Amino acid sequence: MAANVNCDMSHNTLSHPLWYQPQTGIYHSKHATLDLPTDPFLDLVSFIFSRRHNGVSALVDSSSGSSIPYSKFLPFIKSMASGLRKMGVSQGDVVLLLLPNSIYYPIVFLGVLYLGAVVTPSNPLSSGYEIRKQISECGVSLVFTVPENLNKLESLGIPIIAVPENEKGLKHGCFSSFCDLISGDFDLPHRPVIKQEDSASILYSSGTTGVSKGVVLTHKNLVAMVELFVRFEASQYECSCLKNVYLAVLPMFHIYGLSLFAIGLLSLGSTVVVMRKFDIDEVIRVIDQYEVTHFPVVPPMLTALVTKAKGINGSKLQSLIQISCGAAPLSAGVINDVVQAFPNVDFIQGYGMTESTAVGTRGFNSGKFCNYSSVGLLAPNMEAKVVDCNSSAFLPPGSRGELWLRGPAIMKGYLNNEEATISTIDKDGWLHTGDVVYFDQDGYLHISDRLKDIIKYKGFQIAPADLEAVLILHPEIVDVAVTGAMDQENGEIPVAFVVKKVGSELSPKHIMDCIAAQVAPYKKVRKVFFTDKIPRSPTGKILRRQLRNCLTSKL
Repeated sequence: MAANVNCDMSHNTLSHPLWYQPQTGIYHSKHATLDLPTDPFLDLVSFIFSRRHNGVSALVDSSSGSSIPYSKFLPFIKSMASGLRKMGVSQGDVVLLLLPNSIYYPIVFLGVLYLGAVVTPSNPLSSGYEIRKQISECGVSLVFTVPENLNKLESLGIPIIAVPENEKGLKHGCFSSFCDLISGDFDLPHRPVIKQEDSASILYSSGTTGVSKGVVLTHKNLVAMVELFVRFEASQYECSCLKNVYLAVLPMFHIYGLSLFAIGLLSLGSTVVVMRKFDIDEVIRVIDQYEVTHFPVVPPMLTALVTKAKGINGSKLQSLIQISCGAAPLSAGVINDVVQAFPNVDFIQGYGMTESTAVGTRGFNSGKFCNYSSVGLLAPNMEAKVVDCNSSAFLPPGSRGELWLRGPAIMKGYLNNEEATISTIDKDGWLHTGDVVYFDQDGYLHISDRLKDIIKYKGFQIAPADLEAVLILHPEIVDVAVTGAMDQENGEIPVAFVVKKVGSELSPKHIMDCIAAQVAPYKKVRKVFFTDKIPRSPTGKILRRQLRNCLTSKL
């Protein structure tokens, strides 16, 4: 396993670069340290709007062209907060955003935070079981969603507000409550005192292993993300931020899309063109119509874009100046295809986690470093260690081990789960990522493998334990284990190994249909194999590596 390989690639093992301290094993960012706000009472919304710019259009709906100008953006947010207060939402209350992308998503998100309440986002395609679980764990008191989800929520006894896709939807009666929220009073008579250390958002992540857990992010974490990820990246390019047009296809309920499109870019004055869902033909049209300059993606989107680019007119996509990719590793073949398909477009990769508020590394391909293979340099103010997975020894550049991260963007902890928090963030503040990496001699980070069990399907995280918890409830299943199988189109797909009761006539299709009815579509099990026994360690832990080895002969 790559995690146990101590592979020294250094050209000179006797000397160490200035950004690595062999005595402590700490890697420092090669970028200068940035000053972060020190005011303990500075909340995220106040921080965002304290940054002056001359941006005109904030959010544009890709299908209708309806937009929200910066002149109305903050008033909408204040109106939203005021309306929520009148509905009884108070500081510290938790609000669920069960929404797809829309120009109203950032308004709802920031409006809740302006009130001092907490947002927990979720995939709008989540099953009723998944929604109920998140509502229960977070203590949700209000839900924003789309009309299609009303039947999943009506029996829960929680207030529900339907959100339209764009301005045209405001005319329909089912959206009257939302319309009232953004067209009422402009401010709160007595706004609560919000501290940087206060919780702002709870996003669900699989962490390093196990079932999905609520990642609690503070206003301080999100402020650090804006400075160390979004604003810092923009500062590395000399072009004017006000002329940048970003295409928002990444879901805003995911930390990658949320950080960019609902928070960070809106502090720069950039224009964000919002798409409800990914469709490659629509993407091509939107890029050309709105002269999109920046397109953040995950690997499956990138593959589709490259494939499509090979067959379209050379005059299309000429506005693009940057494509950035994250959420999952890219193969060398895909990287080469991107560079060949878009020779005049800056292509970068980055690394971050929900637990690090998307802050980790970012690549800037210029000068002598143009092989595109790394996920970039450590972000400013961030530190890292590479640790041998067997001996816990600190490893120098060129050696592979588990990545640890420390910095101001690291999460507050897992919601109501002290044990998981302690096992993930040690007493010195190091976040144990579960990813196997190495730093090269220029300080660029390379992802080699991962220790954690999570499956990354189209950039989305799937916890095997979540699927196993559903399947084991089936009366004809004795034991079950889920792992990921490599898939060229989707990155990975969930595969289930099932031990069924003697005499059972369960079929793979029956099992796949069973779980499909209880989880979000992207979490569906794609293949099922029957087995006599699930391989486990003496302590009962599923040996997923053995399962993955079995897949080599089965697929």
